[in-house]
Amino acid sequence: MIAEDELSIQRIYKILLTSSGFEIIGMAKNGEEAVNMYKSFLKKPDIIIMDHRMPVKDSIEATREILQIDKIAKIIFASADITVEKLAISSGALSFKIKPFDNECLINNIKKTLGIKP
Repeated sequence: MIAEDELSIQRIYKILLTSSGFEIIGMAKNGEEAVNMYKSFLKKPDIIIMDHRMPVKDSIEATREILQIDKIAKIIFASADITVEKLAISSGALSFKIKPFDNECLINNIKKTLGIKP
């Protein structure tokens, strides 16, 4: 699942992840939509890539709410704002990627988080 408010970045994630063999089961454009989408899934996503700055509800609040629903949800933050890294991790994100990032680095990080050999 992707939570990202910028459509162009959503498209990049979609191309990158699907070409690497991952299935995207949802695309949320803000934190509130991400939480509601997560609640609606019968089969929870293996991983969530969460942008930090989104309208309606930011990623910190969305992460906390998703982890209240599912304590084992795997969330990777992606943001150009390095100042939120500690807050992201303390909120429950498993890792933090600084935008812009190397595509291969993101894919390897996802695989590592999911326990897949890169």
